[in-house]
Amino acid sequence: MTQQQVKWLFLIILALTWGSSFILIKRGLLGLTPIQLGAARIVFSSLFLLFIGFRSLKDIRHYQWKYIALTSLFGTFIPAFLFAIAQTQISSAVSSILNSLTPLNTLILGALAFGLTFKRSQIFGVVIGFSGTLLLIIDGALSHPNQNYMYTVLVLIASLCYATNVNFIKKYLSDVKPLSITTGNFVVMLFPALALLLSTNIQEIITVPATQEALLYIMILGVIGTGIANILFYKLIQISSPVFATSVTYLIPVVAVCWGMVDGEKLTAVQGIGALIILIGVYLSSKK
Repeated sequence: MTQQQVKWLFLIILALTWGSSFILIKRGLLGLTPIQLGAARIVFSSLFLLFIGFRSLKDIRHYQWKYIALTSLFGTFIPAFLFAIAQTQISSAVSSILNSLTPLNTLILGALAFGLTFKRSQIFGVVIGFSGTLLLIIDGALSHPNQNYMYTVLVLIASLCYATNVNFIKKYLSDVKPLSITTGNFVVMLFPALALLLSTNIQEIITVPATQEALLYIMILGVIGTGIANILFYKLIQISSPVFATSVTYLIPVVAVCWGMVDGEKLTAVQGIGALIILIGVYLSSKK
């Protein structure tokens, strides 16, 4: 299999995996608070990665640990809680669509902080993408008055975190094995996440059937949707470009919206148009 074929295979696997993560978060929130969900997700991922990747930590040089810590913060820790909190107020489908702004934000941050250059079509794509975002948010707020669309800001912040993470990995950790990066990330996060989880009432409610079912969903999300997926994603960043790697977010909303429809969620026609505008904007901003 050629490197080009491997890149597209990773992209499709990641789209299916991460596209399913939003419905898993929704299911997890039926028995856990957003803080419990985010912390449990990190703990499950950490334990899995330590089991399979502990020996790979020796490949991380001492001066690279500061970048490992930064990528753990921006790539997983902050977004894990932001998405969980956001989905208490907005649907999993809308959350996934807004997440598709990640390549666009990767380009903007790359230009502002990492020396990448803009083309005119890419600037046009940025404007289009944010126009679609505004349309999606405004129509969602009008069509779903029972939902607080101010929480979409949390998804946008998470998208910026992902964009920061990708640029850090490409610039500072391209020579580190993906398993080492991922395991190192979760070694850094394990104890803060565990302390946060134990500071809640998780020990009191762990025998409740709804909590146990929620933890099962989050274990799947942590092991497959976070642990294994991050290894594939970091490998994809290394064998391609930051913008190509984050273009997986073109496909994530397709999978997430399908799951949302199965679960009874609905998008209005205007929101559908907004989603299409976002994807067009992201496509234009990602063109070489």
